[in-house]
Amino acid sequence: MIKRIVRQPILWLAARVGGAVNLDKIIVSQSVLHARENRKLTHIETLSDVEFHGFSQWGEDGILNWLIDRIPNIPHTFIEFGVENYQESNTRLLLWLRNWRGLVIDGSKKNIADILRQDVSWRFNLKAICAFIDRDNINSLISSSGITGDIGVLSIDIDGNDYWVWEAIDSVKPAIVVCEYNAVFGDLKAITIPYNPDFYVTNAHYSSLYFGASIPALIELGKKKGYQFVGTNLNGCNAFFVHDDFAENILNAINKVIAYPSHFRSSRNAQGKLTFLNGIERVECIKHLPVVDIINNKTLTLAECGELYSPEWKNIE
Repeated sequence: MIKRIVRQPILWLAARVGGAVNLDKIIVSQSVLHARENRKLTHIETLSDVEFHGFSQWGEDGILNWLIDRIPNIPHTFIEFGVENYQESNTRLLLWLRNWRGLVIDGSKKNIADILRQDVSWRFNLKAICAFIDRDNINSLISSSGITGDIGVLSIDIDGNDYWVWEAIDSVKPAIVVCEYNAVFGDLKAITIPYNPDFYVTNAHYSSLYFGASIPALIELGKKKGYQFVGTNLNGCNAFFVHDDFAENILNAINKVIAYPSHFRSSRNAQGKLTFLNGIERVECIKHLPVVDIINNKTLTLAECGELYSPEWKNIE
């Protein structure tokens, strides 16, 4: 079960006694307790057993810390892009809990300015860059920051060309990769949106359901790049991969490697209002849009892909 840090009372308390820095410290203090408990688990059923979230949106904080504990001599460096203002992220806890250094990238000048005003920008070795990422600039962006070679964690969440950008990255070799997947695309077909350097999710389709890649597509890409899939978070949005050099350490400690579907009902209509579509209903409003079958290197519509969901995903949905 995901261990959640209750934020509303904490937010009130932090505002009363000193603001954002105190809030960070409270979140970190509670995260330390969860991390210590997880460290005692030498064997787990699935990654969901070790989920907790302090700064991450869902249970990624707990999963990452459990994985890192099982990789000897992991480099203490991370890269994360698509971080918005970095208040909610997969790597912020690595600064506070492990004193890692890192690079964060976001396409909004406002978000980067916000990050640079935050205490984490001077308390830790954190570099924040404003850039709209594509597969042609990602390696130069990383290299120009002074980060090359082996790193600990790469976290990818850009709501669009995630597959194509990860495929292009060769300037660093992460031990762990966290990549967002689009569960609406199902668990049977290895598909992704066609590459478009100007892709923006709300411009691509008003529903905000058309983006990224399916979990099978990312698993196939991981294999090509030398990574083993070790599972997803319970909420069905982030997939975790461990480099072949360390994968045995992780897979020997997990009974089941599972990819979870999502229950998100965040779909919108053309006027921007929530429509609360469920399960397979979400596919219906984007079925006319193109995707790339990465196994056959073929572009077709989502409807032409055939069955997208396994019985397990249909039942859960």
